Amino acid sequence: MTDFTAESTQKVRAAITAATHYYLENWTMEAVASEMGVSRSSVSRLLSYARDEGLVEISVHSPFIAPSLLEQDLRNRFGIAATVVSVPDSVNETDRLERVALAAARLLGDAFDSNMSLGVAWGATISAVARNLSPKPTRSSQIVQLNGAANSRTTGIMYADDILRRFGEAFTSDVLQFPVPAFFDNPATREALWQERSINRILETQRNVDIALFSVGSPRAEVTSHVYSGGYLDRTDFVSLTQQNVVGDVSTVFYRGDGTWADIPLNARASGPGLDVLRAIPRRICVSSGPTKIPSLLGLLAGNVVTDLVLDEESARGLVDA
Repeated sequence: MTDFTAESTQKVRAAITAATHYYLENWTMEAVASEMGVSRSSVSRLLSYARDEGLVEISVHSPFIAPSLLEQDLRNRFGIAATVVSVPDSVNETDRLERVALAAARLLGDAFDSNMSLGVAWGATISAVARNLSPKPTRSSQIVQLNGAANSRTTGIMYADDILRRFGEAFTSDVLQFPVPAFFDNPATREALWQERSINRILETQRNVDIALFSVGSPRAEVTSHVYSGGYLDRTDFVSLTQQNVVGDVSTVFYRGDGTWADIPLNARASGPGLDVLRAIPRRICVSSGPTKIPSLLGLLAGNVVTDLVLDEESARGLVDA
């Protein structure tokens, strides 16, 4: 720091006063100028003087350096495009989810446009994405429900419709609902219904969407996945999933840690598209929040289901280290 002469002491004190108000107390320049009885340009010169003389040191600690390295690591290891969201350790799981959902909403806003179709698998995470969408008017676009939402307690229409409606309104898109149960009581019922022309038309539309948006379901998640908490599964189902070494689900289709899924009995009753159908969709965006979902993510990545992954920094580190 410069050795100040008596002549400069008054200026030094004025610069410290201006810097304290501006940098430490978050005053505006106008407020500092009013308090000190000087012009705004005088405050600006005092702040520059404070920096030049070493009275003020400004440091930038970017939260994006570590995430960018993790994104590269995930790309190298799993062959996916990753968006890693920096989240402070002090943030609770609900707020963590909201930050990840906001990043996913922004990514989707860039990816989705006119003359495109988007397949949406409902769930707690995707509901958070829907709440964070910014309006982007499009033309001749469509939002398609990927899995049914009804169960023995409710039709599921209100829950799924609210999610789909938000996507439709944000992108001014037509919405195609899928009015079937999330899980059928009997696999034969599903097979018969799948032959109906009205349902078959929706299934064909699902297979031809440009983008699929989904989250990864996990019975271990701190923010519980809706499929595990919403009355869709009974005790027998949970026992079956444990016996089959299931680690998670995507659009109500269950899979193991190695990505296998086709021979899991409960999937014969599920309304969601099989993992083979998802893999045929050009762009597949998965949104995940919280390290408790790491085993579920690893299984999904082993199944080559994901092209784009949006997740928090702690989860990204867990995937890289797994």
